[in-house]
Amino acid sequence: RLGGGFRPLRGPPLPFCSRAAIMVFKRFVEIGRVAFISFGPHAGKLVAIVDVIDQNRALVDGPCSGVRRQAMPFKCMQLTDFVLKFPHSARQKCVRRAWEKENINEKWAATRWAKKIDARQKKAKMTDFDRYKVMKAKKMRNRIIKHEMKKLQKLASQKGKKPEKSEKLEKAEKAKKPEKPKKAQKAQK
Repeated sequence: RLGGGFRPLRGPPLPFCSRAAIMVFKRFVEIGRVAFISFGPHAGKLVAIVDVIDQNRALVDGPCSGVRRQAMPFKCMQLTDFVLKFPHSARQKCVRRAWEKENINEKWAATRWAKKIDARQKKAKMTDFDRYKVMKAKKMRNRIIKHEMKKLQKLASQKGKKPEKSEKLEKAEKAKKPEKPKKAQKAQK
C-alpha cells in the first residue's frame, strides 16, 4: 500500500482522448494559396503565394489584380479558401493561366467577405443626402414591420380567448326568437 491516501486506478487504462483529433485551422500557407492583402500599398487586392521565403515572408504574384511579383510579409495577408495548382516559383504566365482557369475573380466577388468589403466601401462613399434617404427607408420598413407584428399579436391573443359570435350568427339567433307584439309590451307596463 502506498502512503498518503493514494489509491492506484483499477481496471484497464483509459484512452488518452475518446474523440478523434479535430483540425482547428483549415487555411494553410501553401504554394498556390490565394490571399487578400489587408493593408499596405496594394490593400484590397488578391495575390497568389508563389513561394515561401521564410516564416515571415512569401513571394506573391497577382497577375490579374495588378500586383507585381514581390516579397510580402504574412502580416499583410489574409488567407482565403481558394488554392491554385501550380509548382513553386512558377512563372507569371503559369500563375495567370491557373488564376483564369479557376475564375478566382468571379469566385471572390461571390463570397460574403468580398460583399461585406464592397458594402463597407459604398457606405463610406455615401453623401449626407444618401444617408438621409437610407434613414427614411429604414423608418418606413420598421413601421411596416411593427404594424404587421401588432396584427399577428392581436390574432394570437384572440385565439386564446373565447371566440366572439360573428354578425351572421347573431342575426340568425334574432330571427329564431319570436318577437312580442308592441301592444302586448305596452300592456305589461
